[in-house]
Amino acid sequence: MGMGTFTTDESDRHEESYLSLGLTVSQSKKNNTEYPKVLLLLAAYLDRSVQKNEDLLDSNKIKDSSTIFHGHRAPDLSIKLYAERIFKYSECSPSCFVLALIYMERYLQQPHVYMTSLSVHRLLITSVVVAAKFTDDAFFNNAFYARVGGISTVEMNRLELDLLFNLDFRLKVDLETFGSYCLQLEKETMVLVIDRPIQQVHGVNSAKDLSRNSSIDESCKSELMRYSSQALQGCS
Repeated sequence: MGMGTFTTDESDRHEESYLSLGLTVSQSKKNNTEYPKVLLLLAAYLDRSVQKNEDLLDSNKIKDSSTIFHGHRAPDLSIKLYAERIFKYSECSPSCFVLALIYMERYLQQPHVYMTSLSVHRLLITSVVVAAKFTDDAFFNNAFYARVGGISTVEMNRLELDLLFNLDFRLKVDLETFGSYCLQLEKETMVLVIDRPIQQVHGVNSAKDLSRNSSIDESCKSELMRYSSQALQGCS
């Protein structure tokens, strides 16, 4: 559905949704604002999906096939902090996280492939990178994104190619689909209100959190400053 086919009410509803999720935060003002709401709601949505899938796997109701995105163990860093880290250092537009969710769910349409704590982080960083390269005017190279995501450049390249081939390089998302995902994320607000006591207990982070690793953070900061005068495009 094209933009011209939206009714006034639909357009207004989507515009309100964009504002609510913080998708209108400009690049120039991003560093002076709080994290956009879309990060919190996306993390909550992914957390619930992971928990649901792992409960089904534990009860042997579904069978999971290992993919290139599966690690040997779950990272210590929560999905929320990981998303915030990606946003902080990648300087991508907030809408990239909505596109990332769409790409993730398209990837997960494969038979017997489910998102778990072993795969969600790699799926997220890869989907955001692909979204940033597709929709943003400027972006970094894979060496930088790999450092942000806590993986090697070789792995970043492999993950990106695997995602692209599984999506058949179909990255364009129409406004109707994008708007529906925004509304879907907005519904997570009510879930957060209900589940907050559980999430606060479950969200305690290990001392090994990547977000608190000063050596990695300083490295990202220095590289970000070095790259700030130009957008380094493409894979490396």
